[in-house]
Amino acid sequence: MLRLMLNPHTSLVALIDVQERLAQVMSDRERLVENLRRLIRGAQLLNLPVVWAEQNPERLGPTVPELRALLEGHRPVAKMTFNCWADPGFRRTIEATGCRQVLLAGIETHVCIYQTAVAMQAEGYAVEVVADAVSSRSPEHKQLALTKLLSLGVRPTCVEMALFELLQTAEAPAFREILSLVK
Repeated sequence: MLRLMLNPHTSLVALIDVQERLAQVMSDRERLVENLRRLIRGAQLLNLPVVWAEQNPERLGPTVPELRALLEGHRPVAKMTFNCWADPGFRRTIEATGCRQVLLAGIETHVCIYQTAVAMQAEGYAVEVVADAVSSRSPEHKQLALTKLLSLGVRPTCVEMALFELLQTAEAPAFREILSLVK
């Protein structure tokens, strides 16, 4: 499937495993959380679905409070699989949106993000990994995953690029708010 640009009517954000115990040990944690905050807020302004997953929440804790506060009223999909797509609850939640373009963000890039991206792409989804909104414990692991994903056809993007791609025009109702998010 040739996909050139993100479409606001067919795109969603999948937030993966940004949980307290995991986030503490991520490379550049503060920047990661701030970029995730921008991505989630931008998705909300654009009325995109946000699907939220937590890996073994009883052991790894809940999503970090900075993001959990933005997701009030939503419930995370609790999972045990590294590949989120292999979890029936996650799969059903994604399928229920009807969206076929997925912006993946969260942690860890070389484990859950990588495995989920590969599996979803194999199922015909157009997957983009938001490179400045993913992390691993080591920058080398993150970079290796992004490089391998690119070689498999999973495209990288960044928060600002994705949000402006989804906006499409400076005349969009959310333009000023998105602009203030990325400045």
